[in-house]
Amino acid sequence: MATSTPGLIAVLIVSVALLVVLINSRLKLHPFIALLVVSFGVGLAAGEPVAKIAGSIESGAGGILGNVGITLALGAMLGRLLADSSATEVIAALVVRRSTPRTVPWLMSAAAFVIGIPMFFEVGLIVLLPLVFSVADRMRKQGHTRYSPYTMLVIPTIAVLATLHGVVPPHPGPLTAVAGLHADLGKTILLGLVCAVPTVILAGPLFATWMARRIDVRPDQALVDQFVRRRAEDDRPSPAASPSRGGGDAAGRRPVPIAWAVTCILIPVALMLLRTIAEVALPEGNHVRNVTLLVGEPVIAMLIGFLVALFALALARGRSGDDVRQSLTESLKAVVGILLIIGGGGAFNQVLEDTGISHAIASAAGGAHLNVVLLGWLLALLLSASTGSATVGIVSSTGIVAPLVASSDSWHTSLVVLAIGAGSIGLNYVNHAGFWLVKESFGMDMGQATKIHTTTQTLVSVFGLGMTLLLAAIV
Repeated sequence: MATSTPGLIAVLIVSVALLVVLINSRLKLHPFIALLVVSFGVGLAAGEPVAKIAGSIESGAGGILGNVGITLALGAMLGRLLADSSATEVIAALVVRRSTPRTVPWLMSAAAFVIGIPMFFEVGLIVLLPLVFSVADRMRKQGHTRYSPYTMLVIPTIAVLATLHGVVPPHPGPLTAVAGLHADLGKTILLGLVCAVPTVILAGPLFATWMARRIDVRPDQALVDQFVRRRAEDDRPSPAASPSRGGGDAAGRRPVPIAWAVTCILIPVALMLLRTIAEVALPEGNHVRNVTLLVGEPVIAMLIGFLVALFALALARGRSGDDVRQSLTESLKAVVGILLIIGGGGAFNQVLEDTGISHAIASAAGGAHLNVVLLGWLLALLLSASTGSATVGIVSSTGIVAPLVASSDSWHTSLVVLAIGAGSIGLNYVNHAGFWLVKESFGMDMGQATKIHTTTQTLVSVFGLGMTLLLAAIV
């Protein structure tokens, strides 16, 4: 059993190495199981009483899931409602309808930014694929560009979705870090958006314009037809469609008004930001402040956004209750794995705290005068790259740096959240599911996928760190 500061730090180093081995070895343990095994081992090695180890694991997992789990589930269901109603296509089509070859990467970034706010990286990419292929195929046939239109469009899409996934709540990664570091959610969203915009510009449209001259991505025609023809069939009016002005979708339902589509996406984020403004601008006891604080809580804000979307995008458009319930049930299946990993990460973090390892880290880091922002980014980068999971990178690094920000002001804590999120995005390679999704979706070879996907996400990570350090010098 290790009880000295060097001994506890050694236990931490060995536990992280063991976590990487369990996930990447021939065993290929699910990260959730690997985190539980490592948490138990850390408790034993660090001398925590055997009778208390199980309690640490249970309280850690339960605590983080109580903060994040409900919000994550509501976000998944909101994203499904947006996809099922074609609201995402309405937004995207509006943005790119009158685009030119020069502006299309920028407009694709704008479309992905709006659509990606409530969606995971993989889900957002799948939703945007028909649009990317349709626009790229149209540009290719009309000869609007000498370079690969697919390269010009896929890079901004990856950059936007990765940036939002890593640094802007209510995505699960930054939301988990917010809960673990006890950061202010509204300030984190505000700083995340400030950080995201220049990061997206640099790693998205500008990098795409430069890279399109050097890499020629041309998917097989069968792959193109899979998206383009299916989209054309989906857009063809149905005989049963309503004859009212404005047409309808294939089931005869009214088209989604663009205002409703955008409103449903932005409601949760707006409510969370208003909560922060009310905390600063209004005195305690003020009725408006109390109401704003209530509706701005993540769970309540997401619930309100979901209920508005449920009515405006589903029930009011003629979908049956059974159909909607089945679709929402399917959406929850996609996030079960993420929820389990977050729970396992919470257990690991609680064991670190209960065994005194967190305090040992704080003591060692204080003596070494380490930059916590840079440390959080580096830990998340290495853990994400080695385990193949951005979520593992975030939850594990959050537990390690948590004691270092215990006395920090709320703005600095939010910046550490952004740094951890940015670090989790970088070096996204063959052990990440997103790498293979991009590669196979666009028919890339390994070299192309590495140069486009891995490089884009690593640029997002580096630019995100740069923006975080810049903001740290200002706020």
